[in-house]
Amino acid sequence: MFITLPDGEKKEFEKGISVGEVTKSISEGLYRDSVGAKVNDKVLGNADKINEDSTFKVLKLDDLEGQKILWHSASHLMAYAIETLYPNTKFAIGPAIDSGFYYDMDLDHRFVEEDFQAIEKKMIELAREDLKIVRVDITRDAAIKYFKEKGQDYKVELIEDLAEDEPITLYQMGEFTDLCRGPHLESTKKIKAVKLLSIAGAYWRGDSNNKMLQRIYGIAFDKKKKLDEFIEKREEAEKRDHRKLGRELDLFSMHEEGPGFPFFHPNGMITRNNLLSWWKNVLQERGYGEILTPVILNEDLWHRSGHWDHYKENMYFTEIDEEGYAVKPMNCPGSTLIYSTTPHSYRDLPLRYAEFGLVHRHELSGALHGLFRVRSFTQDDAHIYCLPNQIKSEVFEIIDLANLLYDTFGFKYSVELSTRPDDYMGDLGSWNEAEKALKEALEEKGMPYTINEGDGAFYGPKIDYHLEDAIGRTWQCGTIQLDFQLPQNFELTYVAEDGSKKRPVMLHRALFGSVERFMGILIEHFAGKFPLWLSPVQVEIIPVSEKFKPYAGEVFDQLKKAGIRVKIDERAEKVGYKIREAQLKKVNYMLVIGEKETESHKLSVRKRSGEEVKDVEVSKFIEDLKKEIESKEIIL
Repeated sequence: MFITLPDGEKKEFEKGISVGEVTKSISEGLYRDSVGAKVNDKVLGNADKINEDSTFKVLKLDDLEGQKILWHSASHLMAYAIETLYPNTKFAIGPAIDSGFYYDMDLDHRFVEEDFQAIEKKMIELAREDLKIVRVDITRDAAIKYFKEKGQDYKVELIEDLAEDEPITLYQMGEFTDLCRGPHLESTKKIKAVKLLSIAGAYWRGDSNNKMLQRIYGIAFDKKKKLDEFIEKREEAEKRDHRKLGRELDLFSMHEEGPGFPFFHPNGMITRNNLLSWWKNVLQERGYGEILTPVILNEDLWHRSGHWDHYKENMYFTEIDEEGYAVKPMNCPGSTLIYSTTPHSYRDLPLRYAEFGLVHRHELSGALHGLFRVRSFTQDDAHIYCLPNQIKSEVFEIIDLANLLYDTFGFKYSVELSTRPDDYMGDLGSWNEAEKALKEALEEKGMPYTINEGDGAFYGPKIDYHLEDAIGRTWQCGTIQLDFQLPQNFELTYVAEDGSKKRPVMLHRALFGSVERFMGILIEHFAGKFPLWLSPVQVEIIPVSEKFKPYAGEVFDQLKKAGIRVKIDERAEKVGYKIREAQLKKVNYMLVIGEKETESHKLSVRKRSGEEVKDVEVSKFIEDLKKEIESKEIIL
């Protein structure tokens, strides 16, 4: 059989060769650094065998897939340590995730964070034994018998729910054996540092009718230095937590009366409205017309759109005049109704509709997380109706728009192309055409991208943007989706050049993703220190005493007249205390007004960073503020 390497070189091997042996044939050093490979786009560990012609890409611990191999092995290591310390534990599932791993367990002991140190110590003891992680292929009946004898009821249930012809594998690590598909490290020796992060409750199989299990989250690395860097980054992330800063800066709140439904306060609305006002102007300049469609629409619409068959479990429903209605989870069907109200010619296209539409989606209570995962949110949606030969140019326009948005806030990003999911609508031909069009657009733009197989929307493939924030975390944010299905379902047409009626192509795009989520990302990205144009309070005036309030009032009036968001702190507190308070509120500029400022009619300007500039003319200060606002300069 032949193995094709990333540079196109083909190497011949006997069937049954291991991933590690293939890597070793390339380079001994590469093998030492490797943990597995992507073989025909499937992630395998070094011990796994290859039995057919394959593409082959070595995975190291610098790759997320490589990290996940280590994390998956660490989840088994944690389970082994817990079984050693708490022998009656029943284990459910323990996968690697994008930020480490977790394991769900059922036992009488209620874990607290004070238990973590003993578990971590045992994990490192076991890891240092260089335990081989060995795959065992086993029959269904033998696996059920084994786990029944061990009293592992959850494993038995998992096996019984597998298809009859599903291959079953176990992985042995010392005296611990687990049901698992892999992949894993060859041994535990690469696991050098571990940290257990948190405890949560998790219903077995995500069903609230089932028993609540205990879930422990953790992380592991091959070097202690990496763990130290992770802990430092995590502590910084905790300082930037948008939920904490949302309270401190009085931006938004969440309440038990509406779980998953955010409440925006006046300060939050200032930031939100300035963000949207700017973006609406950007869109207007680029030929978008703004629309607004109803939040509740008749059930029949959602049958036609395909949401009823493919998205129903995420929707909310009601009844009006004895007829079924749904609260919209997406804006697109409403947009198609507006398109259909007017006959269109090929000369009218592309037609760009922007909608800042409020949508509602049912999220499980355990998944809710501040502004990042909510049940109601506003999408900066747009739907573009175009001719087939306009797809590429319109995607180019959206990519340029995305660059403008993300560059404004200093975000780097990576791009992912998500392809046809298992539960899809329409025919394979139109899907293949749509995927090809997006690939060609990305390639002609010279944009590197990865393929995310099977993660497209049910109506079309999409380009997803992953933003990198100030401390290196990534966030899934904007999306561009190509859709041949909704124009078909809603019988949308335009009159072609030859007089015949044809279907337009529909592009969906949301570059904030949702306004709420984007605001949460901005809060954490800037650690609450918004650029001047977005700050709820741009300037705070701090008079030293009562007798300096008249001049403070004059300065206030001049700033207010110039359109600056300004406040005076007239509390009977010490100046130092007022300055610290303003800094905690992340106010961009503080003006301390005392005798010198009053006599000279100038200003002492204290920046948020602590830098101070004296003898500043009021007119010059206002001019500089306006320039900073206009340029959207980022000054932390």
